[in-house]
Amino acid sequence: MPERHKIIVALSGGVDSAVAAMLLRDAGHDVECLHMSNWDDGYCEAARDYQDARKAAQRLGLPLHRVNFADEYRKQVFERFLEEHRAGRTPNPDVLCNREIKFGAMRRYARRLGADRLATGHYARLRDVPGTRELLKGTDDTKDQSYFLHAVSASDFAGVLFPLGELKKTAVRSLARAANLPVAEKKDSTGICFIGERPFDAFLREYLPTQRGPIKEPGGRVVGEHDGLAFYTLGQRHGLKIGGLRGHAPGAWYVAAKDPGSNTLIAVQGANHPLLYQSGLMADGVCWINAPPPGWAHGKPLSCAAKTRYRQADVPCTVWRTAGDELTVQFEGPERAITPGQSVVFYHGDRCLGGATIRETRAPEAALEAAGSTAEAAVW
Repeated sequence: MPERHKIIVALSGGVDSAVAAMLLRDAGHDVECLHMSNWDDGYCEAARDYQDARKAAQRLGLPLHRVNFADEYRKQVFERFLEEHRAGRTPNPDVLCNREIKFGAMRRYARRLGADRLATGHYARLRDVPGTRELLKGTDDTKDQSYFLHAVSASDFAGVLFPLGELKKTAVRSLARAANLPVAEKKDSTGICFIGERPFDAFLREYLPTQRGPIKEPGGRVVGEHDGLAFYTLGQRHGLKIGGLRGHAPGAWYVAAKDPGSNTLIAVQGANHPLLYQSGLMADGVCWINAPPPGWAHGKPLSCAAKTRYRQADVPCTVWRTAGDELTVQFEGPERAITPGQSVVFYHGDRCLGGATIRETRAPEAALEAAGSTAEAAVW
């Protein structure tokens, strides 16, 4: 008979975590559920999510606990989110939330509730190897969430379960319908919880001041005015309010670069303009889920694959350590709209190796030369 565990399931109020709880209950484990709240703002749909979690737990016949991590979230996630936007970058708070809250504060809270396992509805897998655990992509490549989990260390994955890692989303929906779960048809959450139904720009304006400046085309001609670099991201099309310029054919404009020194936004015309593409990037804050790559401490580069955004196809690349926790990435070909503040996440096949925060998107020849680019790359 399989070993029986006391498992706390993080019950969000959505279909994925509800099915995860059901699968573990049906496998014979002692299952209890935990709903966490991270935001005390009326725009967030936390109240509705809690009610959905409560109904799902009742349907499953499982106890439901509730905890509020709003203070921890503001200090460890939201303040960093604003700091990055003030610097003109575009952060992804889900990465920090996973590391600091879900597999930090919540995991510790589950232990206080007497659990020896914590389970979530993430589409990812964990594999035990001698002395550690490895993070793998979920089987459903359209839902794989390993990108958002890359900053969680192997030690914080100890005792963690991902019951949906081997399942397709369609199968999860079917299981929920067959069990008549009240969240079976609930839409997947998108975007960031604390923003709610508000436009992202309107939300940021509540916390960041307007700092108007020029929008210029690459030649230096002013083509418009922006409200502050914090309100724009690379590759963005909407909200530039550029149109009808003499000497320019009709066509959409896109954010190609930001110049914080002069408070200037650089815009180009056409979705495939060359300035929207970069062959490399500089990043810092590198987090390796397990041990660093072989030879990393001695400057040996790494040959692997990477994503610079969620659901992007893996792209072959070479990674060099430049200094401390800083690194340089060179892609085999140009990539579109690599965005400072987002994460570059590294893979070897299905295995997620870790990642870092993108700081600059430029051709990194100088950094490669400084790092010693003639060194042979290590391959996982």
